[in-house]
Amino acid sequence: QHIGAYNVTLKDGRHITFLDTPGHEAFTAMRARGAKVTDLCIIIVAADDNVMPQTVEAINHASAAGVPIVFAINKIDKPTANPDKIKEELAGMNYLVEERGGKYQSQDISAKKGLGVEELMEKVLLEAEMLELRANPNRNAVGSIIESSLDKGRGYVATVLVQNGTLRVGDIILAGTHFGKIKAMFNERNQRIKEAGPSEPALILGLNGAPTAGDTFNVMEAESEAREIANKREQLQRMQGLMTQKHVTLDEIGRRIAIGSFKELNIIVKGDVDGSVEAMSGSLIKLSKETVQVNVIHAAVGQISESDVLLAAASNAIIVGFQVRPSAAARKVAEKEEIEIRLYSIIYDAINDIKDAIEGMLEPVMKEEIVASVEVLEIFRISKVGTVAGCVVREGKLQRSTPIRVIRDGIVIYTGKLGSLKRFKDDVKEVTVGQDCGLNIESFNDIRQGDIVEGYEQVEVKRK
Repeated sequence: QHIGAYNVTLKDGRHITFLDTPGHEAFTAMRARGAKVTDLCIIIVAADDNVMPQTVEAINHASAAGVPIVFAINKIDKPTANPDKIKEELAGMNYLVEERGGKYQSQDISAKKGLGVEELMEKVLLEAEMLELRANPNRNAVGSIIESSLDKGRGYVATVLVQNGTLRVGDIILAGTHFGKIKAMFNERNQRIKEAGPSEPALILGLNGAPTAGDTFNVMEAESEAREIANKREQLQRMQGLMTQKHVTLDEIGRRIAIGSFKELNIIVKGDVDGSVEAMSGSLIKLSKETVQVNVIHAAVGQISESDVLLAAASNAIIVGFQVRPSAAARKVAEKEEIEIRLYSIIYDAINDIKDAIEGMLEPVMKEEIVASVEVLEIFRISKVGTVAGCVVREGKLQRSTPIRVIRDGIVIYTGKLGSLKRFKDDVKEVTVGQDCGLNIESFNDIRQGDIVEGYEQVEVKRK
């Protein structure tokens, strides 16, 4: 549910950079940003489905940004696939594909079986040639921030797409209200790189904050100049924020109280990357109704901290975390202050839960209960098995069949199940508090020392 950026080399040596944006309609802003930074859009529609509202929205974004569109009709290997029906629906929206006498290129593909993908690339490159895209690599870099997050080991990390010039390690960069000197750069495969040219994505370290996805970045000559501009922008932003704060007027509250009991639902949103936080906040605010006002009082990137819990206590709010976890201190304060922390890994679940809470649909609900917390102390790499982690159980009881998550610095990096669970040399069904154990996780080998493996289960809870 993030914008991903990938650089692909084709057989003839030409390069294409893909920005992959999520399809769900909560991610409008992400898709709008994707359309703004691209030279060309591939709109993927499933051949066994209809043209969905979010597809229409993506087409509108591309049209509004003046970006040429190529349609890819996917899943043609399915027996229920009907690509002609999709083309008819597109024609009904004034998007005539070439085979029907229109100007839009279209290709039937099966991503699963690899059918038609090369032909699709040919069509994309043909469109690109007609656009005559040019950039000058011998100048200071300019481009866009695609995504940003806070990584505990590396600090603030931003994914950028260079649109002109060449970005190098050591450059002083200004993005929105943040700036910094680039300490290191990585490509999307996490290999270190020294520079990134036009149309190349890169992961950069060294900024002093997480810039907003969609911000333009510029390379500056001096750090003092970058700092000054960043500070001025921050001041302006603060002033605009104060001017546009939307408070419910007394008349409005009076009117709502006359209708029935007026309630306010305050929410604090924390997420692993800026795009998700923005999508989540936007979707939750939209849930406001006549009698219930939903306010997102704070939204930020990073793990749930003690100050978030204290803010929630002061403003009577609940905390919604997306792919993040509370720190140990935050969890203790939350228990003491009786603050509800809701953790989600799927954005729609959060939206539906808040919606149900507002509408008062209180049927039994499946609640996630954390049953075990296991700390990784040592790592062993065994040739036929993969990575085995030597761990100690800090809390609860971990069973061999329990689904697990791997958490690094308060952020969920993998969800799956155990491949094996051993004590000394023996396979065991469960391990309890204080016991050492060796475990290996199915199809995941990037486990590191200090990671926490969390066991959880779904429990049915009667709603009060």
